[in-house]
Amino acid sequence: MAVGLFVTLFYVFAHKGLFFIAGTGYLGLIGGASSFFGITPEAFGAVGAALNLVAYLVTKVTPPPPEHIQAMVESVRTPRGSTSVSGAH
Repeated sequence: MAVGLFVTLFYVFAHKGLFFIAGTGYLGLIGGASSFFGITPEAFGAVGAALNLVAYLVTKVTPPPPEHIQAMVESVRTPRGSTSVSGAH
C-alpha cells in the first residue's frame, strides 16, 4: 500500500509543488507536464491503485511469514486487558 501512496504523492507533488507550495514543483525531474501518458495529477491515484494491486499479487505468490511473526502481529492488534466480544451489542 505504501508503494502506491508514495508513487502517487511523488507525481502529484511534481505537478502541484511540494505540499502544494507554488514554485516547488519538479516537473523537469520526471520529464515534463505530460511525462506519464498525459495523466493529470488528480487522476494519477488510479496508477497508484494499480501498483497496490501488483503488491497484493506479490503477497499471494510468496510464502507466508513464520508463525512467531504472525503471533506477534496478532498480539499487537489486541489491546492488553481487553476481552473478546461475544453476543449482540
